[in-house]
Amino acid sequence: MRLVLASANAGKLREFRGLLAPLAIEVISQAELAIEPAEEPYVTFIENALAKARHAAASSGLPALADDSGICCPALAGAPGVRSARFAGVGGTGADAANNRLLVERLAALGDRRAHYVCVLVALRAADDPEPLVAEARWHGEVVATARGEHGFGYDPHFWLTDLSCTAAELVPEHKNRISHRGQAMQLLLERLRRAWA
Repeated sequence: MRLVLASANAGKLREFRGLLAPLAIEVISQAELAIEPAEEPYVTFIENALAKARHAAASSGLPALADDSGICCPALAGAPGVRSARFAGVGGTGADAANNRLLVERLAALGDRRAHYVCVLVALRAADDPEPLVAEARWHGEVVATARGEHGFGYDPHFWLTDLSCTAAELVPEHKNRISHRGQAMQLLLERLRRAWA
C-alpha cells in the first residue's frame, strides 16, 4: 500500500517510514510528489491535521496520513502548541535553534519547566473520507537549558525525560519511536488501520 505523508519534514518522514515498515506500507512525502504544503490556520492540532490530510489526499489521489504535533508548556498557557515549528518566527535551517532558544528563555523567567509533546494523527482513504481515523498521544517531560544529544529534531535536545535521565535527542531512534508522542499515537493508529482498512 502506498500512502502520502502530508509533510516535507525529513525527521517525521524517517520516523513514519520506520513505524509503518512492519505493515508493508510505503510512505512517500508530499514533497516527493511536488505537493505544496496545506494552510494550517487553525488553533488546534486536530483541525490542522485534518486539513493537511485532506489536502494531501486530494492532491495525490492516494490515501494520506497527516500529523500535527508540537510541544505545550503549562507555564506558557499551552504555547508553543500548534506554532511549535514557527515559535520564533524563523524558517529554514535555523528554525530549531531559534525556537529552542526562545522557549528556554521564556521558561527560565517563569520557573516552571514542565512540558509535553502532543501528536495528533489523521489517516484518510480519500479526501472526502467521512470516517477519518484519528489517534492522539502525549509525552511528558520538562525543558532544560542545555542541549544534549545528537538524535531527533525540533525540541528534542532540550526535552528532558526524568524517568530515563536523558533528553529525547539522546535516545536512539528505535527507542524514541517506541515511547514518543508520535510512537504512541502511531501504535493507536496502527490498531485502527488494521481494523478499519484491512
